[in-house]
Amino acid sequence: MKYVYLFSEGDASMRELLGGKGANLAEMTKIGLPVPQGFTISTEACTKYYEDGKQINDEIMAEIMENIVKMEKITGKKFGDLEDPLLVSVRSGARASMPGMMDTILNLGLNEQVVEVMAEKSGNPRWAYDCYRRFIQMYSDVVMEVGKKYFEQLIDKMKEEKGVKLDVELSAEDLKTLAEQFKAEYKAKIGSDFPSDPKEQLIGAVKAVFRSWDNPRANVYRRDNDIPYSWGTAVNVQAMAFGNMGDDCGTGVAFTRDPATGEKKLMGEFLTNAQGEDVVAGVRTPMPIAQMAEKFPEAFAQFEKVCKILEDHYRDMQDMEFTVEHGKLYMLQTRNGKRTAAAALKIACDLVDEGMIDEKQAVLMIDPRNLDTLLHPQFDAKALKSAKPAARALGASPGAACGKIVFTAEDAKEWKARGEKVILVRLETSPEDIEGMKASQGILTARGGMTSHAAVVARGMGTCCVSGCSAISDFDEEKKTFVLAGRSYKEGDVISIDGSTGNIYDGAIATVDATISGDFGRIMAWADKYRVLGVRTNADTPKDAAKARELGAEGIGLCRTEHMFFGPGRIEIFREMICSETKEEREEALEQILPMQQGDFEKLYEALEGNPVTIRFLDPPLHEFIPTLGADIDALAAKKGKTSAQIRQICASLHEFNPMMGHRGCRLAVTYPEIAVMQTKAIIRAAINIKKRHPDWTVVPEIMIPLVGEQKELKCVKDVVVATADEEIANSNVKIAYEVGTMIEIPRACVTADEVAKEAEFFCFGTNDLTQMTYGFSRDDAGKFLNAYYDAKIFENDPFAKIDQNGVGKLMDMAVSLGRSVRPEMHCGICGEHGGDPTSIEFCHKIGLSYVSCSPFRVPIARLAAAQAQLKNPRK
Repeated sequence: MKYVYLFSEGDASMRELLGGKGANLAEMTKIGLPVPQGFTISTEACTKYYEDGKQINDEIMAEIMENIVKMEKITGKKFGDLEDPLLVSVRSGARASMPGMMDTILNLGLNEQVVEVMAEKSGNPRWAYDCYRRFIQMYSDVVMEVGKKYFEQLIDKMKEEKGVKLDVELSAEDLKTLAEQFKAEYKAKIGSDFPSDPKEQLIGAVKAVFRSWDNPRANVYRRDNDIPYSWGTAVNVQAMAFGNMGDDCGTGVAFTRDPATGEKKLMGEFLTNAQGEDVVAGVRTPMPIAQMAEKFPEAFAQFEKVCKILEDHYRDMQDMEFTVEHGKLYMLQTRNGKRTAAAALKIACDLVDEGMIDEKQAVLMIDPRNLDTLLHPQFDAKALKSAKPAARALGASPGAACGKIVFTAEDAKEWKARGEKVILVRLETSPEDIEGMKASQGILTARGGMTSHAAVVARGMGTCCVSGCSAISDFDEEKKTFVLAGRSYKEGDVISIDGSTGNIYDGAIATVDATISGDFGRIMAWADKYRVLGVRTNADTPKDAAKARELGAEGIGLCRTEHMFFGPGRIEIFREMICSETKEEREEALEQILPMQQGDFEKLYEALEGNPVTIRFLDPPLHEFIPTLGADIDALAAKKGKTSAQIRQICASLHEFNPMMGHRGCRLAVTYPEIAVMQTKAIIRAAINIKKRHPDWTVVPEIMIPLVGEQKELKCVKDVVVATADEEIANSNVKIAYEVGTMIEIPRACVTADEVAKEAEFFCFGTNDLTQMTYGFSRDDAGKFLNAYYDAKIFENDPFAKIDQNGVGKLMDMAVSLGRSVRPEMHCGICGEHGGDPTSIEFCHKIGLSYVSCSPFRVPIARLAAAQAQLKNPRK
């Protein structure tokens, strides 16, 4: 087996083997672009490294050494050579882009002898020692895991001593001194000298990149972005191009279209006399790419041509890294650029209009999860008019956010856990901050540009971000204070930030729901044209139902009737029913609830305008409704003519050892058929009234009986429903049809689905409970141990967020097949939380479900994911 490939031996089709970065470097080489040459160690070598107990075996080691020799021939330079030394960068590159999640090392191959040769031969000692101190710092941090902060403290101390603010103002002698200090720090921390053999350095770096595939931030990013652990990462070893050799050198990051808006214009940033890490890390605030035209007109003209070649070649917006060395352009990377949801829609539509792609390709190129960000609040226009920005910086990731200031990722996680909304404020973010960024409403950084770590990661997450805020001064992370435009802020103060404009406001600003149209409408229309899977919503109120319809829902897949009992004037009557001791008392209370339920259902039918509505009977255990406050208990006692002690005793008797598997769902209707009678009357009477009001509407109520595990259990409740419904319809002289089905939540219902289908006219999977019952996990408590399961590689994802296709999925597939063997035309859906997850939606499409049902704001995500599922795996 071959594990190592020269760039000239690969192409874009080898992404699984070479990773995204390696495949694209090979492709750019193939089409003749100026790429510093090198080789890629494949993802299979990474897998082997882990299989072999985190060791690089002799076969792979031999291939690496063989390719070093080939690379030396191609470049005409040699590792450790004192005449013409070869320096390389070592970068990770997984199949899927994971910006900032894994590790990079630049200037590898330097040692004391080589740096002196470079200083002398180049006549530029400052450059040579700048490369050396960077390499020592990166190698120590990435390979030997000595923290960056020790080195940064030494740099800050040196700048203070010299009275300068920027790294570039330090002299060659200063940098030489820093390199010595860095090596001393390395020896103090590691206990041995910094390695001087370039080949030893290289193997250490390769191992570090493989190791970084399993670092905490990479694991979190993979979970969030559906990237399997089994893929592994490739390692790219590439000859260095130097942007830090003087003022005729520089480095930059650019996008062929604006990643925030999608506008067709070159957008990016550039730093003279710098290396790539300076732009991405946000250590210095860079200049806009347009200014590169003034500094390096020839290289910029060539770069513009390269941008067009790459976008035409890949037929998508490109994100590129490049270096200019003594006026000559070198391309270091290209990839399909991360973008905001709004930009993704505009770019897809524009590429169709430009004739570069077709509608199907446009639908497939948008990540459905990103649509979520379009549907979240923006600042209220009126409130914004009266609000004056305290400062303005770069709007790096759109959206509006307000919250309390926190200064560290750890604090962001802690504050969120206790229910606080926070804005994470940092000098600049680093990949270690990812979990804190996830926990925050928004991110504000003092340094960095539109392509800094904070900006790229926030855009990918759909989190509002404002970066490069030079108005922030006196930033003190330890004291948790900073000054913004002359005013002091401390931890816990409230600010609002606008990731579209870059404005920062003091205090909280009201927000409003986002509005969507234009490109969004076009993409959704194309999605609806190609999908075969229906999309419904989970809604219990007319407001939610109306919002879901506005976002394209084709019906209600789950109305939880118990949510309707919690309103004022209702919960009191419901509690009377619960605490009744005779059937007559219960019926008396239910008679009062009946018109309220009927009214609720009529409003839902109105909102759905003749589209299907699935109403689930009462599901939770009754103890969830009982009073806990003394005043409520006393009031209930007075109403029932009992003592407070008696009511407390009744409430205590309702508590169960395992309520989620206790007296709930259809078991309530078996015990108290009068509840099923009341709910059936409310559903059917509401449907009759709507049919009278709207004779042209198709009103077919779908009555869903929850938590069925046995056919006879379903028949028992269904007989009550049918007798009640038929009597109501007969008395009304209005002809309406209805269906009685069940929610499939118990594994036994899946394996006996052919028996259950003799009674059930439809199935709807309640995958929250089905997952809970299949695994034997309490979904309310699983969070306490799931992190240990991720760390131990038992799970890659939360099974309550993504369907466990291998276990729960097999039960679902079995239930659909068995059910349709009895009722071939039976409609089957899903209404658990999984109904809004794109990966789970693709699985539902594959097993032949009729529809998915999800929360209103996830309806567009489901529509797009359903279309993508059909385009990838067509079904009739």
